[in-house]
Amino acid sequence: MGLKRTVDVFLALIASAILLVPIVIVALSVRLTSPGPILYWSKRVGRFNQIFLMPKFRSMRVDTPTVATHLLENPDWFLTPIGSFLRKSSLDELPQLWCILGGRMSFVGPRPALYNQDDLIELRTAHGVDKLLPGLTGWAQINGRDELPVPEKVKFDVEYLKRRSFGFDMRILFLTAGKVIRRKGIRH
Repeated sequence: MGLKRTVDVFLALIASAILLVPIVIVALSVRLTSPGPILYWSKRVGRFNQIFLMPKFRSMRVDTPTVATHLLENPDWFLTPIGSFLRKSSLDELPQLWCILGGRMSFVGPRPALYNQDDLIELRTAHGVDKLLPGLTGWAQINGRDELPVPEKVKFDVEYLKRRSFGFDMRILFLTAGKVIRRKGIRH
């Protein structure tokens, strides 16, 4: 855990410095294209099922119901003018660097569930996945992202739990970069 935390802090500091200008540009773009706050603070489930607030650049209108996007009847209707671009490019995730620096998240781990995704939380807890810090990316993200049903997502989370290592984390980060560039596995 010590090495993983050290690498997380080191990479988050470097990424924050390199991405400072894009972060400012995205923040201004969100502010100028839709009413409401720049950041959306989402209640998420962290390590040992502790609730924490996870920031994202706001890609949805302020009146969007608090459910997983795939549960919305027409998610596109709730997107802000630049929301689809932010989500498909994963730029909406940049503020999560603060959660990594604060120790509530890691670069690699299971994606943090919404506080009301009871089926996902219950299944992860039953398999011991709740012992892991949630990640900006994870093995399930690489293997399907938004397209995975909950049981399959948890299967990948359990596989990560069993295989986790510095090398495996680096592989996941490398594969994530390719997915983000190709915008694979994103529905909205």
